[in-house]
Amino acid sequence: MKLHFFTVRNIEDYHNSYRYSKEAHEIFQKRTARTVKEFDQEFFSHFILKFFCLPKDVFESPIYRETGIDGLRLDFNFGLRLDIPEGNFRVKISDFDSGQIFFDKYISGGRLLSAEQYFVRWHVEVFLDNKKIFTHTFNLEGQHVIIGLKIDALGDMIAFLPYLREFQKIHRCKLSVCTNDNFRELIAQLYPEINLIDVMNFEAYVTYYPLMILSVLPFTPIDYRNVSMLRAGGVLLGIDYLPPKAEFKPTEPPITNEPYVCIGVQSAMSRKCWHYPGGWDIVVNYLKSLGYRVFCIDKNAKEENDDLTICKPEGAEDFTGNHSLLERANMLYHADFFIGLGSGLSWLADAVNCPVVMICGFSQDWCEFYTPYRVANRKVCNGCFNDIRTIYAIKFCPYHENTPRALECQKAISPRMVINAIERLIIDKNLTPPALNA
Repeated sequence: MKLHFFTVRNIEDYHNSYRYSKEAHEIFQKRTARTVKEFDQEFFSHFILKFFCLPKDVFESPIYRETGIDGLRLDFNFGLRLDIPEGNFRVKISDFDSGQIFFDKYISGGRLLSAEQYFVRWHVEVFLDNKKIFTHTFNLEGQHVIIGLKIDALGDMIAFLPYLREFQKIHRCKLSVCTNDNFRELIAQLYPEINLIDVMNFEAYVTYYPLMILSVLPFTPIDYRNVSMLRAGGVLLGIDYLPPKAEFKPTEPPITNEPYVCIGVQSAMSRKCWHYPGGWDIVVNYLKSLGYRVFCIDKNAKEENDDLTICKPEGAEDFTGNHSLLERANMLYHADFFIGLGSGLSWLADAVNCPVVMICGFSQDWCEFYTPYRVANRKVCNGCFNDIRTIYAIKFCPYHENTPRALECQKAISPRMVINAIERLIIDKNLTPPALNA
């Protein structure tokens, strides 16, 4: 089957991003394409499969929805897919809301596919010998929609979840979500109305595989470095406002009747951690002087990546280990507050309405969820996570690697700055540290 990819955005926008893509360079080395147009087609067919970890036959899997015209089939599984028989067919594809035309060409035989994988209100018209024979406007009401939420990062997942419920509400569709096992229990507790499934198929009206990536590629309508993580799910699903998050109801009582604080010192990228020498030890000792028990709830007591080693503070009680997210959520719900980084545990704490002190200078203040107790030093180099001039994900320290200034955004945050935020939180939340009750 001959595949014909088209793009919603101008194809030149993606040419500009090829140079940032390791995968594009690999495909370029193995290319058989002789022209830029041929390379575009080759790039989409190879890169999409690799990026989404999909089987090779996904593009050629059957289209089950008939149009009433022999050989002409249409669905929206993994983008728009339109089977076109041999003949003098003209296909016009546009945005129903804006009227913008994405594709308008004569085509005979093969399958037309959109490179973009996010929400578009498609409008499809097919002509044979200049006579319109078929038209369809994308409409989700009453339709089966499957979202393959294969997001590994906890923060990204939690930021995305409110949009699932809102999407189902707006479109009055039958929504099913396929996700990783480690998220299922938490999602079921936060959003019981969401139907969780084990396996995806292409028999639905539409399937989405949302990804949050830091570049301009055909899977996202914008570069996510320019938008808050809270808005990323809405951008992918066509929702232009922030829906309310779920209300967490604990499933377990507190693990102790003594007041406690949870901390998280680890991140999947150690460069995101707090690197002030002895900073965590100073803060833990301060919390203990207030009479708090301090529980470290990271997955690992010791983490090594980015050529860095991050360890649990000696003074913190060891609650590390491979606990379920629901167990962690319960612990955080009953804590007085949480101190962490711009990473998943901070998002989980916020999801269960546990006040968060976030030690984070590598991103801009608007990048994660809002907390009035964010701690950053904006008098040094900072915020490169959201800097479109570089790619944070592949550079240890984009501007100061191998210099004394490397990671200064996470080094120049002092314990005094963190303690100031803790003191404000205690006052704002009207908390009484145990030592003051003695």
